[in-house]
Amino acid sequence: MENRSSAPVMSLGDWIITMIVLAIPIVGFVMLFVWGFSSSANPNKSNFCKAALIFYLIGIVLFFLFGGMAFMAAMSGAGSTGM
Repeated sequence: MENRSSAPVMSLGDWIITMIVLAIPIVGFVMLFVWGFSSSANPNKSNFCKAALIFYLIGIVLFFLFGGMAFMAAMSGAGSTGM
């Protein structure tokens, strides 16, 4: 196992390429899993991808939570107007 403290620092170019790949809709989401859970990926990139996946998960939960509340409010409003 590689010593995590001696991992090479990712250059600016490495980060730019990473961000460009992550901006591609489906490919970027798949690469988050590949880089996040690969033992050969740079630990900096791996931690970034894991954090991004956590933020995506929080966003999905909030989307459904607020979407459900909006749907319930719309149904409640439609029911009270006699429709």
